Amino acid sequence: MTSHSSSNNGYESYLDYRGKGTGLKAWIFSTDHKRIGILYLIAMLIFFAVGVTFGFLMRLELIAPGKTIMDPQTYNSIFTLHGIIMIFLFIIPGLPAVFGNFFLPIMIGAKDVSFPRINLLSWWLFLIGGLLAIVAVFLPGGPVDTGWTFYIPYSVRTSTNVFPALLAAFILGFSSILTGLNFVTTIHRLRAPGMGWFKMPLFVWSLYSTAWIQVLATPIVGITLLLVIFERAFGFGIFDPALGGDPVLFQHLFWIYSHPAVYIMIIPAMGVISEIIPVFSHRTIFGYKFIAFSSIAIALFGSLVWAHHMFTVGMSGAAMFIFSLLTFLVAIPSAVKVFNWVSTLYKGSISTDPPLLYALAFIFLFSIGGFTGLIQGSLSVNMHIHDTSFIVAHFHYVMFGGTGFGIFAALHYWFPKMFARKYNMKRAKIGFWILFVGFNVLYFPLFVMGWLGMPRRYYDYLPEYQIYHFISTVGSWILITGLIIMFGNFIYALLKGEKTSEVNPWGGETLEWHVPTPPPLENFDEIPVIETDPYQYKDNDLSQAEVKEVN
Repeated sequence: MTSHSSSNNGYESYLDYRGKGTGLKAWIFSTDHKRIGILYLIAMLIFFAVGVTFGFLMRLELIAPGKTIMDPQTYNSIFTLHGIIMIFLFIIPGLPAVFGNFFLPIMIGAKDVSFPRINLLSWWLFLIGGLLAIVAVFLPGGPVDTGWTFYIPYSVRTSTNVFPALLAAFILGFSSILTGLNFVTTIHRLRAPGMGWFKMPLFVWSLYSTAWIQVLATPIVGITLLLVIFERAFGFGIFDPALGGDPVLFQHLFWIYSHPAVYIMIIPAMGVISEIIPVFSHRTIFGYKFIAFSSIAIALFGSLVWAHHMFTVGMSGAAMFIFSLLTFLVAIPSAVKVFNWVSTLYKGSISTDPPLLYALAFIFLFSIGGFTGLIQGSLSVNMHIHDTSFIVAHFHYVMFGGTGFGIFAALHYWFPKMFARKYNMKRAKIGFWILFVGFNVLYFPLFVMGWLGMPRRYYDYLPEYQIYHFISTVGSWILITGLIIMFGNFIYALLKGEKTSEVNPWGGETLEWHVPTPPPLENFDEIPVIETDPYQYKDNDLSQAEVKEVN
């Protein structure tokens, strides 16, 4: 692969990367995709810190039966805000908004996204929606207490501030749609000459699959939330059974979006892992086309399985059988990815640097989340564990163990390229191991007590579950310690870390490793011409006989 990148190499290019000015105004009104990516990163990490704080307070309350530090109403509000912030303000926008914005144009050889001003608008909508959700906490009536799903009929009857929270989620949906439209158009129209579909980086494939879900599924939840607002304001009988509405209809409409949203969260993380694994095993990816098509397959089948969240609402036996079957089928493309990642590692020359550690943790934790998801897909078992803490554990293993660790892997992988600074590798590894241990100590006991019957979302519980809650709460302390070490390492690197202009510190093959560090304002002086395929087998991967055998 060749690229005609900027001749302004070295750390001095940092001034070009910063764009057309300095100061807050120059940043928040910039249409440079790299600046917008960093703006998303700053906002998301602030929201993440708030969400982690709420989660910590919830676990502290649950360390023993009875009241510990808060009353039930406060617990419900904190629980709801934790879910809204983590899902709508961190996990869903996470990888596409930050690393998609920053690296997608560079990886396909473009100077920016197709619609730079719409890209800036999407960040403004994200910020407005996030601030509205936070401000609602302090408005008269108190913070929303419905849970992040806004289930009817409670969400139209509670006296808390449901309206601002619904409006915030509605605005965040528009931000997601605009980002998806931008990415689809950019990938279709702005790929560099010579970059065919099967020369695209796998991270780009994952963003492409995700973007279609954002465009097609998000409007459904937007309309649904708007209907709830109208029902609260004007008493329309759409979902409230007291007014002749159907609460099960709300669940269908909500999960038609919210289950594909799981794949908005996880597919980009899979794309990150597909970039990191070959780089740190010094192999080209095994089964490139299978991984690319499996991203499309996950997006497609993942949009058809929403009702497995609703097996207990009274659906027909035929509907339950179909959705159970589809739940098992959607696991196949995910298993294809895991198989190909492990196959890429096989006989590789593996470097256990921090990005790879987070990638391996992703595979391990996501596999646990995936297998427990299949357990829930079985109808008879689902009836037993539905609405127990087993579901909470499964969800966090997929979302935090999957997407969260995917975000941390991406940060460690692309940090030197984004900021032209080196972080401390030893501290990064220490932070990883503490975070990994804390994660499992926190969430694995939830599987056990959920199987034993511990309901989820409960403020209080029976004494027989105390040991599991105690272990889980101790795990939260370990996990937060790991997070502090990890982010402290990044902050120190930004402020006092060693400056670097090294173009390709990890030995990556994709285009972002062929431009200066950090990337200049428009990425390239001239649009690059792609002359080789970075995903072909290298001589040091396999012998010629093995290449022929594979082909």
